[in-house]
Amino acid sequence: MNNVRKLSAFLLFVCASLLFKPAHAQLQVVGDGGPGPVKAQHLTAELVSLSPSIAPGGILQVGLVLTLEEHWHVYWINAGDSGEPPKITWTLPEGITAGPMLFPIPSRLPLGPLMDFGYEDEVAFPVQLTATSTLKPGPIHLDAKVNWLVCREVCIPGKAHLGLNLNVVPGDLTSSAAVQPVGAVGEALGLIPKPLPADAKLTITGGKTDFVLNLVTGGRETNAEFYPFDQDQIANAAPQQIEPTSDGVRLRVRRSEDLKTLPAQLHGVVKLSDTEAYEITAPVTPGEVAAAPGSKLPGAPATSSVTTLSAIGLAFVGGIILNLMPCVFPVLFLKGLALVQSSGEERSRLRSHGIVYTLGILVSFWIIVAALLILRATGTQAGWGFQLQSPTFIAVLAAGLFFFALSLAGQFDLGLSLTSVGGGLAQKQGYTGSFFTGVLATIVATPCTAPLMGAAIGFALAQPAGVTFAVFTALGLGLATPYLLLSFQPAWTRILPRPGAWMEILKQLTAVPLFGTAIWLAWVYGNLHSGNSQGVDHVARLLWCFLALAIAGWALGKWPASWKSAIAALLIAALGLAIPLYQPKDTTLVWAPYSQQALDQARAAGHPVFIDFTAAWCLSCQVNERVVLKSAEVQHEFNKNKVTLLKADWTQYDPEITKQLASVNRSGVPTYVIYPAMKNSSADVLPELLTKDIVLTALEKDVSR
Repeated sequence: MNNVRKLSAFLLFVCASLLFKPAHAQLQVVGDGGPGPVKAQHLTAELVSLSPSIAPGGILQVGLVLTLEEHWHVYWINAGDSGEPPKITWTLPEGITAGPMLFPIPSRLPLGPLMDFGYEDEVAFPVQLTATSTLKPGPIHLDAKVNWLVCREVCIPGKAHLGLNLNVVPGDLTSSAAVQPVGAVGEALGLIPKPLPADAKLTITGGKTDFVLNLVTGGRETNAEFYPFDQDQIANAAPQQIEPTSDGVRLRVRRSEDLKTLPAQLHGVVKLSDTEAYEITAPVTPGEVAAAPGSKLPGAPATSSVTTLSAIGLAFVGGIILNLMPCVFPVLFLKGLALVQSSGEERSRLRSHGIVYTLGILVSFWIIVAALLILRATGTQAGWGFQLQSPTFIAVLAAGLFFFALSLAGQFDLGLSLTSVGGGLAQKQGYTGSFFTGVLATIVATPCTAPLMGAAIGFALAQPAGVTFAVFTALGLGLATPYLLLSFQPAWTRILPRPGAWMEILKQLTAVPLFGTAIWLAWVYGNLHSGNSQGVDHVARLLWCFLALAIAGWALGKWPASWKSAIAALLIAALGLAIPLYQPKDTTLVWAPYSQQALDQARAAGHPVFIDFTAAWCLSCQVNERVVLKSAEVQHEFNKNKVTLLKADWTQYDPEITKQLASVNRSGVPTYVIYPAMKNSSADVLPELLTKDIVLTALEKDVSR
């Protein structure tokens, strides 16, 4: 990922192989090359073997065993969004060769918005030794230099000098495959991903946003994860969607945003459980695969089977129930009140209004379905209420519902019809009004999902276009049915109370669910912006929009039926709506590369200095940077206090950065240091895990010194 890791050809362990110790800016190497475990920072390392001896011409399984402290982890061969795998360099006696270090089945290790692949608790990395037939009997010693990166909130490189003593015993072939695989190495050998069985089959389809892996194993699989060997192939943190099949599993994996063109093949590991995984290499066929109705995210229950007819029935009943949802009920209720008041009209005209209202709903649903199908054809996955993924749509919808709720509450009068839009739509008798009431009913229904709708919609979105249209048409007909029946049988309105003062009170009460819906939409709006740490600011902008709409409503209520007040209200409402829709420019400040000269110059000029000691392989660093250091509040304080920002990138070894870390008694990243403007003032070292309050409090304290 471009914004997470930009490692050069020289990896982290070039710097880890160099010296690093807090007192002397060097990394301490643990172990003297002898046998037995050695203790390092946050883990214990040891070389072990399945047998104490090896025969000339034989083989022996040995391994590197790392036992980690609680919540610390090391990495798989592809570390994910950050990190580096362990490495081992052997010094072996003549006649002994070592194969590659093998990696057992990894696990997903989430931290904030990022995802790593690796191991916690204990892990063993098997290595196969092979002896030549001319190897002389007697004791031998194996020497190994090991490098690793161990992480929790902070990432610390480690280095050990390990050893293993063996005996070469003529004719002793018990050290071959016949040796029982016991202990950590034996367990790890059982966890090495295997080749696909001959009777299994794997195909991979690559779309614009996803890879779809279809694995046939002969039995239904309910869990699966894919781990690529190559970086920047998949969006590591994105959930992987599981679609169990009768003879295997289909796995939908999101493509990396940095993968601009499809690769010719994918090489990785498909994990079916903690003890079963397969190493796969398969060509990628371009194409789009629709999600199956039984698809689920890991840990979610699979949906029950749904047929086309049952989906249509469920959608119709769900549409009827949708009328009772707080988003929609005020529309039906007020339309019903209008029907009561107009019950004296000709029955044919009332029926026409019901048909036009139904047509408005159906046309709106068809437009939504067309948009969904277009998105699906382009490879984008979208579902019911996909409009709610758009901050602009949310802001406009929330503002519209809030403004209409003000009218229902009695601040101003738009009439009993919800179709008062632009004069011509304000007449409840007009067919245009009935049509746009249906449109509005559909719009306000999109935040709601009634019982029975979920299964029907999930089924419809995975079917051909004709079935999708049929299911959504049934949903629209269900939504329109209550009012349509009343318009065809106006006598049924006799069960409703006669018109009177109660209608005004009840109308005002219907404003409550609309205000509640507007509040909920404001919460959704803030969550859509939560990823950039400015969700609260965006919610505040929407609340200012609500205030402007309230002022516009006051103007309409103060001077009713006045074109001047209408124009003033329109201008105030437009200005209010512009507040949440305005997207401010990125104010992210520029960080200069760290150097002692840059630090000295800034302090000599009387500027406070903030140093971010970071690395591309440090997951905590990336989370702190995204969530805290790039937040609007922290950026504002940096700019206001004229703080010089220096980034000490420790992705590759830098002795100057290492020395500076040691000077503040730190041995890893992330590390954050504030130097006050006073030249002789001491450094303020912040915690590894940052919050905005921590940084803002430290800045307030340090810039005043």
